[in-house]
Amino acid sequence: MSTAIKIQTTVSKDPQTTWDCYTLPEHIVNWNFASEDWHCPEAENEMTVGGKYRARMEAKDGSFGFDFEGVYQHIKPGESFGYQLEDGRNIEVIFKPQGDSTEVTVTFDADEQNPIDMQRNGWQAILDNFQKYTEQA
Repeated sequence: MSTAIKIQTTVSKDPQTTWDCYTLPEHIVNWNFASEDWHCPEAENEMTVGGKYRARMEAKDGSFGFDFEGVYQHIKPGESFGYQLEDGRNIEVIFKPQGDSTEVTVTFDADEQNPIDMQRNGWQAILDNFQKYTEQA
């Protein structure tokens, strides 16, 4: 049984804009990386139950890359969705209106290979990148 890790951010945008920036491939490629030496050259997202999410994450110098893939288990448009990774871990994303802003909470099952703090920090860095991108969109 893996540990669940929760990360959060508040985006100074309405829920629909926040949802679109999080789920549409043309936006995902602009924020889905933890540091400036990485990028997300491609993303696909079939937002239906049973549909597939895939994002390619690569070091800009070409030294390393991987596909991050999952299958949607449930979707409440504009509110939340959950998907399962190929290794069986689950991810839940919730969008909660906060006045003119939107609170985004991501809960994910930790992997067994990497320290919990490293995983939390990496995912939080991606979520922080998402916040910055969305607020400029």
